[in-house]
Amino acid sequence: MFHIATEAEIKQGRITDVYFTHTVKILKEKGIQSRALAEVTLKGFPPEWSWGVLAGIEEAAHLLEGLPINVYAMEEGSLFQPFQPLVVLEGKYLDYAIYETPLLGMLCQASGIATKSSRCKKAAGDKQVISFGARRMHPALAPMIERNAFIGGCDGVAVVKSAELIGEMPRGTVPHSLILMMGDLAEVMRAFHQLIDPAVKRIALIDTFSDEKLAAIEIAQVMGDDLFAVRLDTPSSRRGDMLQILEEVRWELDYRGFKHVKLFVSGGLDEYKISHLNKAADAYGVGTSISNAPVVNFSFDIVEIDGQPIAKKGKHSGAKKLLRCDNCKETVVVPSHTAPSSCPACSAAYRSLLTPLIKDGKLVRKLPTAQNIRKYVLKQLAEEVSA
Repeated sequence: MFHIATEAEIKQGRITDVYFTHTVKILKEKGIQSRALAEVTLKGFPPEWSWGVLAGIEEAAHLLEGLPINVYAMEEGSLFQPFQPLVVLEGKYLDYAIYETPLLGMLCQASGIATKSSRCKKAAGDKQVISFGARRMHPALAPMIERNAFIGGCDGVAVVKSAELIGEMPRGTVPHSLILMMGDLAEVMRAFHQLIDPAVKRIALIDTFSDEKLAAIEIAQVMGDDLFAVRLDTPSSRRGDMLQILEEVRWELDYRGFKHVKLFVSGGLDEYKISHLNKAADAYGVGTSISNAPVVNFSFDIVEIDGQPIAKKGKHSGAKKLLRCDNCKETVVVPSHTAPSSCPACSAAYRSLLTPLIKDGKLVRKLPTAQNIRKYVLKQLAEEVSA
C-alpha cells in the first residue's frame, strides 16, 4: 500500500544496490571466501560544517546482528571528523557485502539530522528547540527523523509515535486549523485549558488572524497566569523583521505585567536564524532544516583482505585504531599494529573510540537510551565546540 521497505526486507538484505548481488554471485561461483576488513569513514562535511554527530548506530546494530561477523564502532552521539574510521566490519566479505547500502543509508541520514539538530541547539544555548519537521518527510521516516533530532540536542518532538520511541511526551498545543474551525483564539485556548491535560504547557498561536502584538496582549489578558507562552509562526508574506516583532511583543507583554509569558518562534528556522533571534526568543520549533538536513556522505571501503592491507586509491589501507586523549582532547588515527598507549603531548593514557558492538553475530554492547545519548552529545557540545 505504501512505498516503503519492511523491516524484514531490510534485514534480509533486499534493500541493496544490484551490483552487490552481482558481486556475491560471482564470488560464490569462483569460490572466493576471503575475510575482509571494511570501514566507514567520511572524506568531507557539507559546506559550513566542521564537525559531525554520529547517529544510526542502534539501527546499524540491529541490521548486522546475527551475521557471522565482528563489528566495532564509536559510541552513538560521538562527535567526529573526516578520515576517522567510525564503524569497522570484519568477517567473510560474502557475509556482509549486501548490507553496505542499508548500513550507509542508516548512518548517513541519521548523522545528518543529528548534526543539524546539534547545530540548532548550540545556537539556541539554554533555550529549548523542538523538532517540528516530520510533515516534510515520508511518514514512515518520522520516528527515525525525530529520534535523531532528539539525540542531537532537540528538547522534544512533536509526533506521537516518535515520542513513544524515545520515551518522551510529544510536544505541541494547537494548529492554525483549530483556530480557523472555531473562529476565535480566546475560545480555542479556553477549550484547550478545559479539556487538555494540565501537564501540557498552554501556548497560544497568535498569528492566525491578528497582528501578533495585539493578539499576544489579548490572549495574555484572557488567560493570565495560565498562559505559558505565545507562539509566532508568522508567514513570510506578512513578516518584516522577526526580531523586531519579537521585541515589540516582549515590550507590550512586560509593560502589562506578563513577564512570565515566553516567546516561542517557529517557521523556516535554522541555526543562523536562531542565532539572530536568540536575544528575544525563548524557544524554537524547527522543522524542515532538521528533517531535510544534508546527509553525511560516509563511504564504506575494504582496507584489508585476509590480513593484508589493501585499499582503492584515495583511501588508507590497513586496520586502524582511533584513539582519544581525554586530557588534551586530541583524537588520532594510527595503524593498529603501531598504536601508542599514551599521548605523546601529555603522557595521559589513550582511550580507544572503536569498541566492540557485535562479536560473531552477537550484540555485545548495551545500547544507551535516547536520553543518555542526548546528554552525551550536549556534554561534548559544551566542552568541545566553540561555535
